[in-house]
Amino acid sequence: MKHFKFIFIFFLFISFFTEAQTPERFINHRVGKGESLITIIEKYAISESQLLEYNPLVGRVGVKRRMTLRIPVYAFEVKQAEKAASNTVTTSISSFVHLVTPKETKWRLAYQYGTTIAVLDSLNPEIKEGLKIGQEIRLPNFNKPRTLPKKDSLYNYYKVLPKEGFYRIEKKLGVSQYVLDSLNPDIAITGLQAGMILKIPGKQSGKLKVENDLLVERTNLLDSSLQMRKIKLGVLLPFKAKEIIFDSIEDTNKILAGRNLHTISLDFYSGVLLAIKQAGNKGIDLELSTFDTENNPSRVQEIIQSGELKSQDLLVGPLIPNNFNLVSNESSLSAIPKIAPLSSNPVVFRKNVFQSVTQQAHFREKMYTHLESNIDSTHNVVIVTDSLNRSLERELKRRFPWAITLRPEKQDYLLPELVDSLLVDSLPNKVLLETQSFPLIASAISQFNAQNTIDREVQVYTSFRSNAYDNENLSRAVLGGVKFTYPVGFKPLEPELDKEFIAAFVNEYGQPPSKEALRGYDVVLDVILRTAIAKNLTKSLDLGETEYSSNRFLYGKEQNDAYVNKALFILQHEGYEIFEIKE
Repeated sequence: MKHFKFIFIFFLFISFFTEAQTPERFINHRVGKGESLITIIEKYAISESQLLEYNPLVGRVGVKRRMTLRIPVYAFEVKQAEKAASNTVTTSISSFVHLVTPKETKWRLAYQYGTTIAVLDSLNPEIKEGLKIGQEIRLPNFNKPRTLPKKDSLYNYYKVLPKEGFYRIEKKLGVSQYVLDSLNPDIAITGLQAGMILKIPGKQSGKLKVENDLLVERTNLLDSSLQMRKIKLGVLLPFKAKEIIFDSIEDTNKILAGRNLHTISLDFYSGVLLAIKQAGNKGIDLELSTFDTENNPSRVQEIIQSGELKSQDLLVGPLIPNNFNLVSNESSLSAIPKIAPLSSNPVVFRKNVFQSVTQQAHFREKMYTHLESNIDSTHNVVIVTDSLNRSLERELKRRFPWAITLRPEKQDYLLPELVDSLLVDSLPNKVLLETQSFPLIASAISQFNAQNTIDREVQVYTSFRSNAYDNENLSRAVLGGVKFTYPVGFKPLEPELDKEFIAAFVNEYGQPPSKEALRGYDVVLDVILRTAIAKNLTKSLDLGETEYSSNRFLYGKEQNDAYVNKALFILQHEGYEIFEIKE
């Protein structure tokens, strides 16, 4: 008897690790009445991923009555499988009835009860399209249901895809097997299974987005089929080439040494050229026409009157809003999509104008939602605004009526003793900072950072990160000390996840891409792919949100048949690193 028990336990242990084995042969199984995915894998002592590997249709539609399945049989399982196949008695899964409550999702139930979405669908065919409040469903019994995960910036949750292993997940999310094992102890017993819900660090979620609280793939236009393979692209940039004396290396170096319209245009253009190369690899034939606007309205009018813009399918630029408005105001160009590529300053909304830079109003709206979901009356909230942002102070006070207001001195600095008196040790301190004044930003960040100790937790937020935060005197370490959190339209590249893209850029231009180069690449690649896939940029908006290297695009219709990008990131500093909060 002892020997038999040992053999039985050994068999169960080994059966968990047959993923990489080649089946000895296959058995056909016809699904009978009342059978589910879990009863079948228990019957044949195989894992869910083994069954899905040879029956991919099950992963899409679930187990259906009268469906014929191919059951893999491994060398040491032959006798057991043959015995199971000859057994006409269907085993039943131990389950209970659960009443669906508001905000419950299939993936959360799968995580809580240690099962997979495929198993839930198999037990409850009626929930294929989703759950309904008040619906009664069957859930598998679980020794000790896990605590339901809460929304926070520490973790995200990911559903394992069919045939997905540790290597592919690490490539996609940047999370190693060691980290996955530590956060998901069940993996050591069952291995990775399709449909399994994994907890992952919130800082490591790759290019995926959160949908219904679960990480999912973003729309990848590079993998979409094309309807239009030849596109004419016009790019208008203020190179101001006439000001550069090419015979004088000294003068040229002076002009190109600092950040000015020359260097910004050249950087942006380098991204444009790489985007065109990427589109060419996809099979799109791009005809590029480049125009130097010289940042001169008269020159812009000359370009318009030449008639060369009328033959373009897309126009990107000019960079400066006033010059862009001259182009968009030309009636002969009204049918051509015109993309405002770089400036955050508003442009005139006219037909087929696409403002690709997310505006302040969208940043604030998204940040208010984030704040309201992460701050409550158990937090000590301090509102800091300057005299130019009193309307924001009133709005924040309306949303957080228990908040304390801290106003700066006339010279835009905070009194240290006042800061100290308003912060507490017993509660988390949440500071809402609204200003574009660098002296106030520097004073506030420095003082709140000094107050952040083991006994006193301080975090600083803003609903709009202006260029004042780019000042070189404001270090990442100081921002990281207060976990500075803000909405923004641009996310820095991640060295590990983006190393192939960075290498391609360095190979092409000899140095890593600047912010403007990344903008040029993303804006142009997006409009090219959207046009090639939908034949029309406006029609392509149904494709939803897109993301490439460091920018996202989700256009919404505005007045006069114009469109504005509403996509953004919520970023948080921690130490010397910056990561995205996905929600």
